[in-house]
Amino acid sequence: MQVENRVIELVEEKIADRPDLFIVSVRFLNNGVLEILLDGDNGIAIEDCVQVSRHVGYHLEEENVIDRAYRLEVSSPGIDSPLLLNRQYEKNVGRDVKVKLLDGTKKEGQLLSVTDSAISIEEKVKEKGKKAVLVQTEIPLDQIKETKVLISFK
Repeated sequence: MQVENRVIELVEEKIADRPDLFIVSVRFLNNGVLEILLDGDNGIAIEDCVQVSRHVGYHLEEENVIDRAYRLEVSSPGIDSPLLLNRQYEKNVGRDVKVKLLDGTKKEGQLLSVTDSAISIEEKVKEKGKKAVLVQTEIPLDQIKETKVLISFK
C-alpha cells in the first residue's frame, strides 16, 4: 500500500494546477503493473497521461520506491469501466446508465442527478398492456454494486 500512497502523492503534485483532472484509482497489481486511472470533468487528453507518467516514473526511479520490475500504465478508465466516484457520475449526468444493485436487480435509464448519498435516474417502466411511462427513481449509492454508462451508436 505504501507504493500506491506515494504514487497518489506524485499524481496529485503533477495535476495540482489542473482542477479539472482527478484520480480515479491507483493499483499496483500482482503482475507488476502499476495502473493509474485518471479522468477529467471534460475528459482527459493523452498528453495529460504522458505528463503524469513521466513525472511519476521519474520520481519512482529517483526514490527507488519499487524494488522489482514493474510497468507503469497511465490512462483514463475504459468506456466500459464502472463509475467509481461521484465526480464520474456528475460528468455523466444526461447519459443513459445501467445500474446493478446489491440485491441483483438491474435498472436502466437516463442519469438525472447525483448527490453525496444517491443518484436519480429516469427509467422507462412498461406494465403489461399499458404504454411505457417515464419514472424517476432515486437509488442510494450504498445499494449500488456497479454503474456503467450505456453507449449509443445512433
